[in-house]
Amino acid sequence: MNILTLENSDLTFIAELQPLGWQDIIPTIDFYTKSNFCLPLKVTIDKKIVGIGTAIVHHDIAWLAHIIVHPDNRNQGIGNLITKTLLENLESKRCDTIYLIGTAMGEPVYKKLGFETETEYVLFKDIKSSGTLKTSENIVPFSDSFKNQISVLDYKVSNENRMFQLMPHLDHGFIYVQDNNVEGYYLPSLGEGLIVSTTTSAGQELMKLRFMTKENASFPMDNLAAIEFMSQNFSIEYKTTKRMRLGKKRNWQPTNIYNRIGGNLG
Repeated sequence: MNILTLENSDLTFIAELQPLGWQDIIPTIDFYTKSNFCLPLKVTIDKKIVGIGTAIVHHDIAWLAHIIVHPDNRNQGIGNLITKTLLENLESKRCDTIYLIGTAMGEPVYKKLGFETETEYVLFKDIKSSGTLKTSENIVPFSDSFKNQISVLDYKVSNENRMFQLMPHLDHGFIYVQDNNVEGYYLPSLGEGLIVSTTTSAGQELMKLRFMTKENASFPMDNLAAIEFMSQNFSIEYKTTKRMRLGKKRNWQPTNIYNRIGGNLG
């Protein structure tokens, strides 16, 4: 069993690791292998890739993502090995808070390594909008004049210095503006379509806009305004997954997240 850096040339060999029910992992893994703030690795047995994982560094905060083991090699300690190696690789980065989204299968592994649950995300899928959701006139396309407000808003909610992650997606984004103040933003091209808002009205209106093109949703269960919106407009079941933390607790605001980025960044 060997632990090596996951290279872009490995992409053609990881299709067999694709978990059932997940979105196509190849584009995201491709992004990891090309980004200097990501630390992707692979575990091989007899030169075959049997597991992968990545650490994503946001200054002094990191996320562990796409820790996946081939179905034929589960219960062999590979997931534990990947997680421990990623944590070791982060030691030189001086990250004092490490997050991940724990599935039911992965949670026991992470708990043994000291991760604790901060909250849960609710996950909805197969949402069919009736077309009756009308969006607010306060929602406008992104413009550079609002970039600084978005940066301040995002840090206030996430408590992460991640504006460099948002920047490539701003030109395709939308903002909710009230009296020239940004109350929320929506980035359709970032993961599952990130929505962050400091007000209920902006958050729910941006959710309406998102459902014009999306059929899924996920946000922290702490966000009661988003849950109320879903219950008023849709009658569907949902699942949950856990956001887990190792290290320093951060003052992030789950009630202001109206749709997450994804399982790799919360």
